[in-house]
Amino acid sequence: MSRSPYAEGALKALPVIVSAGPFAILFGAVAVANGQSVAEAALMSATVYAGASQLVGIELFGQQVPLWIVVLSILAVNFRHILYSAALTPLIDHFTLPQKLLSFFLLTDPQFAETLARGESGDPVSFRWYLGFGAVIYFPWVVMSAIGGLLGKIIGDPADWGIDVLLPIYFMGLVLGFRRRSNFLPIVVVSGAVSVIAQHLVGAPWHISIGAIAGVALAAILPPKTDTATAEQA
Repeated sequence: MSRSPYAEGALKALPVIVSAGPFAILFGAVAVANGQSVAEAALMSATVYAGASQLVGIELFGQQVPLWIVVLSILAVNFRHILYSAALTPLIDHFTLPQKLLSFFLLTDPQFAETLARGESGDPVSFRWYLGFGAVIYFPWVVMSAIGGLLGKIIGDPADWGIDVLLPIYFMGLVLGFRRRSNFLPIVVVSGAVSVIAQHLVGAPWHISIGAIAGVALAAILPPKTDTATAEQA
C-alpha cells in the first residue's frame, strides 16, 4: 500500500523530533527561568521557530543587553538559512507564493538536508511532502516548549539525563549523508576548522556563520570532481 506524500514526509521527520524534542523542553525551561510565562515561551517557539536562535535570544534577554545585539546575534546564528533557501529554490520553484512563504518559515537544518537529498535522488519535492515533514517537527516543538516551561527547573541540564548527545548525533548523520558529494572532505574540514578558530577569536554565535562562509567559499573555488557513485552506476 503506497503512502501519500504527506505521510511520507511525516514519517521521515519522526527521528528529527525525537532528537530535537529534549532541546525544545530545555528552551521552555530556560525561557521560564529568564522571566517568561509558559504561554510566552510557547509563543516564541511558534513564531520564531529556530531552536538555537531561541536559546541565544532568551539568554541575551535575560542579561538585559541592548536589543541590537540580540538581533545581530540571532542573525548570525540564522545566516545559514539564506544559503539554505537559495539552494532549495530550484526544487520548490513550482510552489505557489503562499506555499513558498510557509516553506521558508518551516525551513530547518533537517528540512533542508532531507529536501535536498530527496530532490537529488530524483523523487518529486511536492508541497504536501514538504508540509508533512515540516509539520511533524513544528507542532511537537511548540508543545514540548510549553512542557519544558511547565516543568521548569526540574529538567535542568540535558547532560544530566544523557540526552544532550541526541541532536549533535543527528546533525552529524545529516552531514555524512552528503559524503559522496564532490569535495566533501576538504569542505567539511575547512568549515569545521574555521568555525573552531572563529569561536576562539570572535566568539559565539558568529563562529557558525563564519565557518559556513568558509566552506561555501572553498566549494566555489575547488573544481568539481566526478561523483564516484554515479560513475560506477553509469
